[in-house]
Amino acid sequence: MIDRAGLAEFLLGRRQALQPEDVGLPRGKRRRTRGLRREEVAALCHMSPDYFARLERASGPQPSEQMIASIAQGLHLSRDERDHLFRLAGHQPPSRDGDSEFISPGMMRIFDRLTDDTPAEIVTELGETLRQTPLGVALVGDLTRYTGPSRSIGYRWFTDPAARALHPAEDHEFLSRMYVSGLRGVLALRGPTSKAAHLAELLTTESEQFRTLWKDHEVGIKPRAVKRYLHPTVGPLELNCQILLDPDQSNLLLVYTAVPGSESYEKLQLLSVIGATTPLEAR
Repeated sequence: MIDRAGLAEFLLGRRQALQPEDVGLPRGKRRRTRGLRREEVAALCHMSPDYFARLERASGPQPSEQMIASIAQGLHLSRDERDHLFRLAGHQPPSRDGDSEFISPGMMRIFDRLTDDTPAEIVTELGETLRQTPLGVALVGDLTRYTGPSRSIGYRWFTDPAARALHPAEDHEFLSRMYVSGLRGVLALRGPTSKAAHLAELLTTESEQFRTLWKDHEVGIKPRAVKRYLHPTVGPLELNCQILLDPDQSNLLLVYTAVPGSESYEKLQLLSVIGATTPLEAR
């Protein structure tokens, strides 16, 4: 059962404890609010200010588990704080076994400090995108909007042609092998009852290419240092991909950069200005 008063008190306390610099926001000269403003927290949690205000006033409907998870990320909660938030909202906390949905406060602080002209994303070990910078969205679309198995880029790669349209045809064979290899590695780590096992079972049923590659038992295929993209507005890009692994989690922070002065660098600069253009996978 939801504890509305406890939830409201906890949210208010966490909002007042967070400082703008904690989440990569400028403090400004005329800030009178203790901690963050409601609209700032609402933006971090991907919800309307009115909805967050109602939660702080102990009113409104019971928030869903997905909404509570988004609030936990936006408020940079520790895992214990996140679990407490779930209980206050009347939900069971997520299992801590292979808990790939949790983003540690340290990882969030790094992510929040990435500039608007840097494409970046935080993904799970199954390639489920948890967070993207604005330029990351402009590059590949809003990948956080997917639900179910489609949240995984590996699943979309074998079931949705739009996922492949973002990359040159000559890269498709390597990327197919890489996604299959990665899934097999996660399945071996997490076991036969894991999300990885369920995803492999689905893909075996739905994709002939996946079935063929799965039989090869390839493991350990690493991503290439340079990723090539085909953007519908700015055209081909070659981006270096730096990967940061959270030592306490299985999440990865992917940061994409272009060599200064290169054609891809100029295209990224342009994309940061016209970022509202809808890329192929989001169409």
